[in-house]
Amino acid sequence: MAKYEEVMIGLKQGKYAPAYMLCGKEPYYIDLVANYIENNVLDEMAREFDQTIIYGKDLSGGDVSPVIGAARGFAMMGGYKVIIVKEAQNIKKWEALTMYMDNPQPSTILVFCYKYGSPDKRLNLFKNWEKKGGVLMESEQLRDYQVEKWIRDYVADEANRRKAKGEEEIRIDEKVAKILADSIGTDLTQIVGALQKLIDGRPEGVKVIDAALVERNIGISKDFNVFELQDALIKGDVVKANRITQYFASSKDHPMVKELGILYGFFANLMIYHYLPDKSDRVAASALGVSPYFVKDYAAAAKRYSAGKTFAIIGYFREIDARLKGINNPSAKDADLWKELIYKILH
Repeated sequence: MAKYEEVMIGLKQGKYAPAYMLCGKEPYYIDLVANYIENNVLDEMAREFDQTIIYGKDLSGGDVSPVIGAARGFAMMGGYKVIIVKEAQNIKKWEALTMYMDNPQPSTILVFCYKYGSPDKRLNLFKNWEKKGGVLMESEQLRDYQVEKWIRDYVADEANRRKAKGEEEIRIDEKVAKILADSIGTDLTQIVGALQKLIDGRPEGVKVIDAALVERNIGISKDFNVFELQDALIKGDVVKANRITQYFASSKDHPMVKELGILYGFFANLMIYHYLPDKSDRVAASALGVSPYFVKDYAAAAKRYSAGKTFAIIGYFREIDARLKGINNPSAKDADLWKELIYKILH
């Protein structure tokens, strides 16, 4: 199974496989590879004659046979023939492709974009895909805890590209990366769209993607988000904490179960922090799975909340979570549950 980076290295070196199966729950990398092939293998004139885009939903009965018929043809311009099958998840009958992979057309590059899942790898076709010279890439969806780092890495890569071109450098505020990860989720296409909007929407001379820029361009409040609530709890600011949770209760963009999960994660990590024998930034960051930048938050919280109090707070989260699911809670509103939770945490 090839990784995205490996596939791209081969493509950029002009080492083309006869067939690519690009699959997985994360469409972002599938699109990157397919778009690169679509825009770079053939020149503009050759694309007019020797590049075909086929949609899986248009294949009668989900049969791949018409694709194979096109793949066996020769390139009119004498180079490669590129066939890209989008929405390949709609294909149900793969028999013709099995025979084709035994003897693929040398001048054809066949690309299948199978999004939001993977073909049945129990089929001999896919068991032997790589043995037949094909490339199989599975694009896995990021876990929640991986998104923040991915955002920081993306901006760092973008900064390096701009620096190489002699353009103005950029960086992202650590807290902003966390806010974006919480607000947007794990959809990389949406994340990249938001980041590009922030990068391109910076006023001239602004080098840092900060909370104010996010609020202005994306609409995520710099004052009313779960990390400002977390900061209020760390500092023991009752007024600020209640103001933010009242805003959450009145907004559809901040479902309680989601924000509760993030806060629970912070206090669960705080319990771990309490018992770390070495609380240095580097060691603590590694143990907690966070950036060293955020270790100071745990150090500050540990001064306010003892290990015993932290354990009790984790219990409060579990109780509220159960009530959100209707257990011992026939009618309480989110606003009331937030108020009760904040009171218990801070008293």
